[in-house]
Amino acid sequence: MTFTISGTESEVNMSANSLLELVSQAQELLGQIRQHPQFKGLRFDCDVALGDVKQYFNYLEWAANADLEVSRLEGFTE
Repeated sequence: MTFTISGTESEVNMSANSLLELVSQAQELLGQIRQHPQFKGLRFDCDVALGDVKQYFNYLEWAANADLEVSRLEGFTE
């Protein structure tokens, strides 16, 4: 999987990253999205705000650090 952040290409190997690393990357991307001029200019209504997503990742990070069975958390299916 390849994605681009601020014009630099980064290769992401999902099997090489821990859950905490992936959550950290997701939180960083959320911050970049929130600050992006195009995002700031959007006028759309949705059921989930970026703050809700950020809170979800905070909880996921806490659960991963607490060594909980993450697959049992809401939103995860096996």
